[in-house]
Amino acid sequence: MSQSVFLLEDDADISRLVKHHLEAAGFDVRVYGTPGQLMPDAERSLPAIFLLDIMVPGGDGLDVCRRLRSHPALSIVPIIFLTARAGENDRVLGLELGADDYITKPFATRELVARVRAVLRRFERPAASQVVSFEEIVIDAGAMQLKVRGELTTTTATEFRLLDFFARHPGRVFTRDHLLDAVWGDARFVTPRSVDVYVRRIREKIESDPENPRYLKTVRGAGYRFELPRLV
Repeated sequence: MSQSVFLLEDDADISRLVKHHLEAAGFDVRVYGTPGQLMPDAERSLPAIFLLDIMVPGGDGLDVCRRLRSHPALSIVPIIFLTARAGENDRVLGLELGADDYITKPFATRELVARVRAVLRRFERPAASQVVSFEEIVIDAGAMQLKVRGELTTTTATEFRLLDFFARHPGRVFTRDHLLDAVWGDARFVTPRSVDVYVRRIREKIESDPENPRYLKTVRGAGYRFELPRLV
């Protein structure tokens, strides 16, 4: 069964190009020139992934991303920005809003297809369920769910993979480059600064005081370490 891609793109030539190559790769693509109908359609038929341009008539891809990430049913769907805004600050803002990838125009269609597949692979659930539980936090890898103080907490696929990796390797210090290899693999678009963005987002979800974290610690000059509370 084909995985569906919802593409928000107002440039007809680009949307045709993306649609053609993704459909040739086995995806089902629905194109939206403006944001208006995208979320209502997604509520009726959940897509596998969203591709969002940022600058579109009648709206803003960044705002669409915000609304998707705050929507109870749609927040779990991966998001890739596909945009001409290539600045580092734009990329960081996109990741801070919860995007899983950020592709700048012009782009190679083979790379686009590869990165869509890479993001979807991050969303695949492991065959064997593994649960890490401590204090008021439960990380369920099999269900890809995070519970904090008894409440289900929304994460993106990438946030969850990074948190799960940390929690399964407590006490070890990981450099940003090591985390890139372990969680993102060959995704060359991700920079060490991107890792910092994801760490900040995770802290906001699991830490009572994100500015003074108990679990996800910064090791100056080295990277990050995840600390589990000691049993007394």
